Amino acid sequence: MLDKIKKNNFYPKGRNIDEKALEETKKLISKLPLKRDLLIEYLHLIQDSHKQIRKKYLGALSHLLKIPFAEVYEVASFYAHFDVLEDDAPSLQDITIRVCDSITCEMFGSESLIKDLRNGLDSSEVRVVRAPCMGLCDKAPACEVGHRHVTHANLQVVEKVVKERNFHPEKVIGKSLEEYISDGGYQILQKCYEGKLSIDFIINELNQSGLKGMGGAGFPSGQKWKFVRLEKSPRLMTINGDEGEPGTFKDKLYLEQNIHQFFEGMLIAAWAVEAKDVYIYMRDEYPEIRLRMFEELDKIKNNNLIDNETTIHIRRGAGAYICGEESAMIESIEGKRGLPRHKPPFVSKVGLFGKPTLNHNIETVFWVPEILKKGHAWFSKQGKRDFKGPHSFSVSGRVKKPGVKLAPAGISMNELLEEYCGGMLDGHKFTGYLPGGASGGILPANMADIPLDFGTLDKYGCFIGSGAVVVFSDKDDIKKVAINLLKFFNDESCGQCTPCRVGTEKAIKLMEKNIWNKELMNELIKTMSDASICGLGQAAGNPISSVLKYFKKDL
Repeated sequence: MLDKIKKNNFYPKGRNIDEKALEETKKLISKLPLKRDLLIEYLHLIQDSHKQIRKKYLGALSHLLKIPFAEVYEVASFYAHFDVLEDDAPSLQDITIRVCDSITCEMFGSESLIKDLRNGLDSSEVRVVRAPCMGLCDKAPACEVGHRHVTHANLQVVEKVVKERNFHPEKVIGKSLEEYISDGGYQILQKCYEGKLSIDFIINELNQSGLKGMGGAGFPSGQKWKFVRLEKSPRLMTINGDEGEPGTFKDKLYLEQNIHQFFEGMLIAAWAVEAKDVYIYMRDEYPEIRLRMFEELDKIKNNNLIDNETTIHIRRGAGAYICGEESAMIESIEGKRGLPRHKPPFVSKVGLFGKPTLNHNIETVFWVPEILKKGHAWFSKQGKRDFKGPHSFSVSGRVKKPGVKLAPAGISMNELLEEYCGGMLDGHKFTGYLPGGASGGILPANMADIPLDFGTLDKYGCFIGSGAVVVFSDKDDIKKVAINLLKFFNDESCGQCTPCRVGTEKAIKLMEKNIWNKELMNELIKTMSDASICGLGQAAGNPISSVLKYFKKDL
């Protein structure tokens, strides 16, 4: 009987394909090969073309890639820079303004800016949304109109950009290929290709220099190359350019100033581990740098400076802080949601597409050519107090001279503040600082003589991480600072594990109460730290524990 009913009332299952959307999608992605791992690139093309992504286009991609609609939808809806709409929903406004509400921008008036923009601009034409750190902390408050960054932003400046309708990123003008070559650039790479430098020699130089992973982990770079080389070929290489830690903008500066030194260091590393495919994962908030990468890589190829067997792929992030975690970044490069993997196995064994992978931060490989050119001692002797090498600090907040400060490893916060940043802003008294961005904890001014380097802050419940230093004054409410940081973690949690997803939400509710329940907060922090899959959830409680420990008078 049931079979008979089924036959008589047959109806097609699943989503019908919109033929017009299918043809349009084919045309949009026609310049790229049809591969599952390029799904996020296809989504960017649709978003850029339509300023939104209707579900009929997701259906078209599902049909073309021969994967379930749900798989395409879960990826598109995971990333903040994709606006997924129902087919019959009203269109979004033509112009989207993303206003940074991370800690430094909030200190310099982002809340007032959001209010002014929403009240002062035509809401039928302009959409104003909140966004996490854009790497413009030294020019706060900042926003992005289309793909154009606006620094020291206010209503009048943004109104002008909207009126001129110039939403394209400003072109980056750094050291050219010709200038880099005239300064001796790519000579070390050519010596590697010609067999004039041995891999063992290079790894030994890196180990003696003290170069560590500058993305925050601080793992010795030479040792990482050794571990990857122990694995069977083929091997791959990835570059993590998803510089999303609030307060961090050092990689942005190095890429703007001397992109070819980065390329050379990256190619030397790829040669050393015999990686024939290199994937650069660039955050979407740096569109001008990503566009220049394409231009300069073409020049490198045309000048025969790169091994013919090596292919460089540039992948575009889509607004997910979690993709700064190496395994989440690898998932994203594969065209999936940026969900961190359980470890072990580590990416050096089972990485991108299941192959052994060397993963590096941008600044780490940036220093490789200089170390090999000038010798390990040149780099290691730049530290102080027996610490090795220089350290790049992205400094913002209540200082007279914010920016990237290349200072000796082992420098103290007081020295960094006075010798490199011109001291505090007039009328502000130094009260505390973030030594390592949102996840590195908060330290008071009376603990500003501690040497800053990897491992020096561990016993205080903090860490230096990527060197994102945000300086606070007596004009800042430390409880509001901590709440801002927890809201960031809650927004950026990938949602995979309950301790992080629910823990950050509960923490905010506890923190917004007038009286903090210290016992309950400490219990929550411990649970998040012990049970979260990745560093986001494990470190999200650091701002709370720091306030409870070092700022008791402010509670």
